[in-house]
Amino acid sequence: MRIAIGADHRGYAHKAALSAWLAAAGHEVVDLGGQPPAGIDYPEPSLAVGEAVAAGRCARGVLVCGSGIGVSIAANKVAGVRAARCCSVEDARASRRHNDANVLCLGGDGTTPEQAREILQAWLETAFEGGRHARRVDRITTYEAGRGEGGGSPSQSRRGPQEAGQS
Repeated sequence: MRIAIGADHRGYAHKAALSAWLAAAGHEVVDLGGQPPAGIDYPEPSLAVGEAVAAGRCARGVLVCGSGIGVSIAANKVAGVRAARCCSVEDARASRRHNDANVLCLGGDGTTPEQAREILQAWLETAFEGGRHARRVDRITTYEAGRGEGGGSPSQSRRGPQEAGQS
């Protein structure tokens, strides 16, 4: 599998270890940012990985920052990306089974390299279940494409006129 990977300065050590593990497991690793010793702002590698996955240049993506939160927020700005911050093997499995996550986000400060590898391995080995979950993922992709219910936001479509600010 072709996998894009990126990190900020706090995630660099994990990125290096995960890249080596992925390559040894036979994956093609595309490094899209995060080289020390300079400080690396997380949006650049996050957006680069997100764009590579969304465009189909890579099947999946992996991002690491200090907490995993910043890279997740940034990557999720790219249409077609479903980035999931995972702190455990169970999070990783659920993100794939239920959400068809295509970018894994990890915290370099909160996990050891071995824990990060275990989370990544579970994430790569878990398939999307489809079924009722596919309906939910489809709703997200439809909204991203600008075809939300009636052209409005989901919250507006569920509220009555007064609650939506209309009189």
